Amino acid sequence: MRPGELAARHAAVMPGWMQLYYEEPMELVRGEGFKVWDSEGNEYLDFFGGIVTTISGHAIPEISEAVKYQADSLLHSSTLYLIENQVRLAERLAELAPISGDKKVFFVGSGSEANEAALLFATAYRGSGEVIALRNSYHGRSFATMGITGQSTWRPTSRSALDVSYAVNPYRLRCPFCKEKPECTLACAEDVRQVVETTTTGHVAAFIAEPIQGVGGFVEAPPGYFERVKEILDETGILFISDEVQTAFGRTGSHFWGIEAFDAEPDLVTMAKGLGNGLSIGAVMGRAEVVDSIAGKLSLSTFGGNHVSTAGALANLEYILDNDLQGNAREVGGYLKERLGELATRHPAVGEVRGRGLMLGLEMVGSGGEPDAALAARFMEACRSRGVLVGKGGLKGNVIRIAPPLIVTREAAREAADVFEAALAEAGARTGVR
Repeated sequence: MRPGELAARHAAVMPGWMQLYYEEPMELVRGEGFKVWDSEGNEYLDFFGGIVTTISGHAIPEISEAVKYQADSLLHSSTLYLIENQVRLAERLAELAPISGDKKVFFVGSGSEANEAALLFATAYRGSGEVIALRNSYHGRSFATMGITGQSTWRPTSRSALDVSYAVNPYRLRCPFCKEKPECTLACAEDVRQVVETTTTGHVAAFIAEPIQGVGGFVEAPPGYFERVKEILDETGILFISDEVQTAFGRTGSHFWGIEAFDAEPDLVTMAKGLGNGLSIGAVMGRAEVVDSIAGKLSLSTFGGNHVSTAGALANLEYILDNDLQGNAREVGGYLKERLGELATRHPAVGEVRGRGLMLGLEMVGSGGEPDAALAARFMEACRSRGVLVGKGGLKGNVIRIAPPLIVTREAAREAADVFEAALAEAGARTGVR
């Protein structure tokens, strides 16, 4: 079916608020490694991985075979019955956890559900419905997670099941405290204390943050940020939830979990996306006493931790570890970030290059440094026409997000960087910001 016809049928039966990339939407029909093909036979380097999800690559035999074997055996039973792969996966995650002591894992179907579960555990454990989140954050599309998302563009309702306060996010390029100063002062971290003291009762359940803000535009926290925040949280026992939906499993190159770049141990960690390499699975892992805080209330999950998803996730996790994909993310990501940095010196339209490993962002700006969403959109179109797919994010939609599968090669990164150079020249030429 031609893409135009499928897009028309999509518009007729799907919600109008469902975003589709590109002026002429495309359908991807096949993938192999870090490459994908559309329904018209065009080949692309996949440098967005299904929204930072296809972490090990497309059509990986070890993962596909595990899924096929399980699908041929049993698709479903629910958590009312023992599921060996679920237990094995939980054990493996607990071994790798950035949390000390006894840990428990609860599986769900997505990152939104994982954050919902983390909020449930935290509020039950603390006996409080107050939560602190960061501005520019994104934590999901369910009701409670939209309520803790710090971007108006992703919040269709002002209502929330929680009492939420927002602290200033650590965003060096646009920091209201120290963007004009020679170095970061960590005033953004101290703002968390001000939020606790002025906008809450003082008895807060949890502080939730992404180690690198994903949908917010791959915004990195400065060194020392989470360490200082954790000191503030510990003064009154506030739990720390690390939203690792996009940063986990070696994506950042330097560490397996994004929060490990800081000396700040979380109480709960949420994950999804890369956990299943495209399968629908998420999880919340945390200190046993916190996860068990809803004891006495019956609960289960119909689909969370199901046979097929846990079989595939377990195979995916072992593939990541056995092939040192974290190391590849560090090496190839380091090379690519260096190339992007060189590109930024030649093109004023790039306001900042940021990120770690294979989670890199380009903030597109106008002549006065203002966010330029139109330029970002043109850049994406120019990349597509040259055979590279990337994503976008940021509050103003002006940040290019680059997150290929962690198996990507240096040669492919070099090819993509060349495309980015040409695409930026083309896109910038139409605004005069080259």
